[in-house]
Amino acid sequence: MRRRVVITGAGCVSPLGNRVDDVWDRAARGESGVGPIGLFDARHFPVQIAAEVKHWNLSDFERGEFALGRFLAQPRQTQFAIAAALDAARSAGLVGHPFEPSRLGIYLGCGEIFPDFAATCQQMARPGSAAEPAHAATGADGRDEPGAPAGGAARPRRTAEPPADAARLEPGAAVGFIASLLNMQGPNANFTTACVSSNIALGEAAEVLRRGDADIMFTGGAHSMIHPYGIAGFHRLSTLSSVYDTPQSASRPFDRDRNGFVVGEGGVVLILEEYEHARRRGAKMWAEVKGWSSSHDAYRVTDLEPTARSAVRCIQHALADARLDGEAIDYINAHGSGTVLNDKVETAALKRAFGKRAYRIPISSTKSMTGHLTTACAAIETLLCLLALERGILPPTINYDHRDPDCDLDYIPNTAREVRCQTVLKNSVGFGGHNVAVVLARV
Repeated sequence: MRRRVVITGAGCVSPLGNRVDDVWDRAARGESGVGPIGLFDARHFPVQIAAEVKHWNLSDFERGEFALGRFLAQPRQTQFAIAAALDAARSAGLVGHPFEPSRLGIYLGCGEIFPDFAATCQQMARPGSAAEPAHAATGADGRDEPGAPAGGAARPRRTAEPPADAARLEPGAAVGFIASLLNMQGPNANFTTACVSSNIALGEAAEVLRRGDADIMFTGGAHSMIHPYGIAGFHRLSTLSSVYDTPQSASRPFDRDRNGFVVGEGGVVLILEEYEHARRRGAKMWAEVKGWSSSHDAYRVTDLEPTARSAVRCIQHALADARLDGEAIDYINAHGSGTVLNDKVETAALKRAFGKRAYRIPISSTKSMTGHLTTACAAIETLLCLLALERGILPPTINYDHRDPDCDLDYIPNTAREVRCQTVLKNSVGFGGHNVAVVLARV
């Protein structure tokens, strides 16, 4: 028997705010979280804007149940994930509630930890500072150790806590930390599949619950690539917006004058729960995960397959998994990165998947406000889908000023729209040809 899966809690740290209600209020007003880069000196970079998390400190999320001081030295994105998970647990009423640890798990989509990786490499490469004293290269009897430079010459220093240092650089470190905080002894994994990572995590977490291998799964993602390496790398791929004088108008998905995305950062965690388990404990059910699917273009390392065949198939399979047809979808939250090719191909995919109905379904790209949270982008967009279902308001695509003949659907331009939805689709068309579609519905 396939069990039903519902969403019973959420937490977030994002460019629009660090609480769910704050994020929703700003998104519904069509506000942008984009501004000048403050995390490093970008004055001499060709790209000087990003969507940063502001007014942020992990200690703000410490309310007595957990001691978070030991995590303050962890990478920025790991802290985002921890904070979002704790707020999600609180919103779902899970803190202090007795659960069987083996029935509680976590699947996240967290990406590469650029700042700490870069700093570690630089430290190891620095002459002198990354070397042990000469005596450390000799054995207990005073002779040179095998393989050591003759005469006890300096060699790379062993770090004081190699396992701890390695854990800091591991994209999946957050799942381990959160599991230890909440005594999660069930399924545990991290997914790093570019822009679709967090909704691959969501879909696979839903499968765990569907087959009865757990009662509750934490899912979502976190990432921060606002770092010289991240910004320079994306710029070299010609994917970033070059609008600098007015940062808040730089992210303009589906608009004729779009010219790239804006890098964002943050963390979002959702609580997935088996329906009967949630019902028995009286949990608030935000929405039901009706179906999902994933696919890959198998085309090129970076470019999307221009006919969108795999993206279309992904949407169709998600609808089939949900046991619905295209007529049931009331709103689509698009990937909508703001690059010329991505928006064109995604629009083509939606037309092929929904036929003439594609022109009647309201669609928006909330990346116009949040920027592109890389591995965490699908999670924050799924959160906005949940809130749209709950509150009967569809967030807009801001900065949509000029119609593109290749992008001619209803993108909810600039102003939120009051629409009572029953079922929504979160579509993700990711870097390197990854596709994920998730169907959510009111319970």
